[in-house]
Amino acid sequence: MIKLENISFDHCIKCTVCNMYCPVSQASHLFPGPKQSGPDAERLRIKNPELVDASLKYCTNCKRCEIACPSDVKIAEIIQEAKWNYAKIHWFRPRDFFMSRTDLVGTMATMFSFIVNFIVNLRIVKIFMHLLLRIPYGRVFPAYASGTFKNKFKKEIAPSQDDYAKYVTYFHGCYVNYNDHHLGATMVKVVNALGYGVKIRKEKCCGVPLIANGYIEKAKKNALFNIKSLSQTGPDTKIVSTSSSCSYALKHEYSGFLKLDNSAINDRTFYITRFIFDEFVSGNIPAMKNVGIRAAYHSPCHLERTGGVMYTLNVLKMIPGLDLVVLNSECCGIAGTYGFKNENFRISQDVGKNLFNLINSVHPEFVITDCETCKMQIEMNTDYKVLHPVEVIAMAIGEK
Repeated sequence: MIKLENISFDHCIKCTVCNMYCPVSQASHLFPGPKQSGPDAERLRIKNPELVDASLKYCTNCKRCEIACPSDVKIAEIIQEAKWNYAKIHWFRPRDFFMSRTDLVGTMATMFSFIVNFIVNLRIVKIFMHLLLRIPYGRVFPAYASGTFKNKFKKEIAPSQDDYAKYVTYFHGCYVNYNDHHLGATMVKVVNALGYGVKIRKEKCCGVPLIANGYIEKAKKNALFNIKSLSQTGPDTKIVSTSSSCSYALKHEYSGFLKLDNSAINDRTFYITRFIFDEFVSGNIPAMKNVGIRAAYHSPCHLERTGGVMYTLNVLKMIPGLDLVVLNSECCGIAGTYGFKNENFRISQDVGKNLFNLINSVHPEFVITDCETCKMQIEMNTDYKVLHPVEVIAMAIGEK
């Protein structure tokens, strides 16, 4: 039976512009395109769920089809719902289970980070993961930090945050918590320079890896936990994140795909550059020095979907001495855990080729992007170090 709340597919005018903007269908014949897999096939699936096509697994959920759609059809959401809700086109794999449990794996790995980082780079271990776990031999894993950012914040950062009259709540996410403490600490310094203190709440993985691997009920549990925890901050307290995908999940995936009420946090949740842009526009601009660097900027797909790229670019253009080359909009191909799977690795690399060639052609000193997995993909496939916009702002205000 057709659900009246889920008929956005009927708004499709069959213009096929979504296919033109789909990076996967351009790179591989295995995925027929968002129009065919989304609104076209949905008309059949609501009558017979057994018509779910296994080719749906090649969709990266990058949302570029939704950005391009002139009729605002939730194409990627339709495909994700078909993939996981109509029929089970996947089976249990330890690889997918552990890749989606970032809190579980991250907590264990950060306890023995030196050993873990050493082992995963051994050739024999890479071969084992490739053959038995179906993790690509050529994939480079991000290094784990020692301990968690949450504990580092409580011990080293939190005491200095009580001196501020106003503050923001920081949803740090898994990457900062388990891999990149430096980004989290830098974000705190930048926000402090704007006159705000920073506090954190108990949080769980935003749910993006869980959704990507089909663990929808677990994603809902995490989402409900985060909504409840973040709701306990003051009603006027802004919630900021340094992850474009985490921000997208908190604001859009919770209410859209997961069908949860996130109204208590939605209007006050911001990706970090939106928060900084609003402060700059209001006149709250800290003293910045000339950074004197040339950098290329790559816009992540999820940030483009929310319209957040304009805020990042406007903030970066205010930094003295930053020679910024804005790259043509291209998907990097990694799509979270998608590029960490054997069956997707070749597609992931092919999707990202245009971006890698663009970066190499402009010869920057650094690449700037807002997404942690885009950073992993670019650093693996080019010779350039990737910086977060917050790190560039920190350079300008004199933070190392």
